[in-house]
Amino acid sequence: MNSKLIWTAFWTIVVKEIRRFTRIWVQTLLPPAITMTLYFIIFGNLIGARIGEMGGFDYMQYIAPGLIMMSVITNSYGNVVSSFFGTKFQRHIEELLVAPVPNWVILAGYVTGGAARGLGVGIIVTALSLFFTQLHISHLWITLSTVILTAIVFSLGGFINAVYANSFDDIAIIPTFVLTPLTYLGGVFYSISLLPAFWQGVSQLNPILYMVNSFRYGILGVSDINIVFAFAMIAMFILLLGAYAMHLLNTGKGIRN
Repeated sequence: MNSKLIWTAFWTIVVKEIRRFTRIWVQTLLPPAITMTLYFIIFGNLIGARIGEMGGFDYMQYIAPGLIMMSVITNSYGNVVSSFFGTKFQRHIEELLVAPVPNWVILAGYVTGGAARGLGVGIIVTALSLFFTQLHISHLWITLSTVILTAIVFSLGGFINAVYANSFDDIAIIPTFVLTPLTYLGGVFYSISLLPAFWQGVSQLNPILYMVNSFRYGILGVSDINIVFAFAMIAMFILLLGAYAMHLLNTGKGIRN
């Protein structure tokens, strides 16, 4: 298969995914914006006024990068899991399977579409945060690379969830019982330096902690985690999830049966 056909197949999937979530923007882009605005009002204005500073910054400033990252994580994940499961449920996944398209192109297309939604919502939430606090990017490339890599990680996670899902209930289990707790315990609203030593160690088992702190370092210049180690962990998650997603596609598990 020549490069032109590969590019055409990849771009077709990406455009389809982008059109899918922009066409129903009231359901995909507006709710996260409203939710994050409420977080800024409740946690930033009301609770933040009582907490004061954290990490040398106003509490609103401190949680802003975490809230932005939270929106990127949930929307990257949610876009791919709902889209690919919908493809299975509506029985037009056969069109992908019989098309002369390499599996890695299919995976890359869905992941790119999911990352696009995550980054789009992240931009919207960032713009909203400027109404509540001031953000000055300390390390531009760390900020950009962290948010892009994080969107890829959770787009891959959403793809794997969609492969295993057999019903719409199945695609809600992981976000509800795994993703949401990890996000809230990932240092979005607090610094793990406030925790006892034991719980600091436990927190470092949470992959979201590395992403939130890398992004916070890119914007504010402070982090609870070594940035080089954090990037190594994020890269490892991408490699592991990407390899497993390709394995599922190549074997047809959860797709061809």
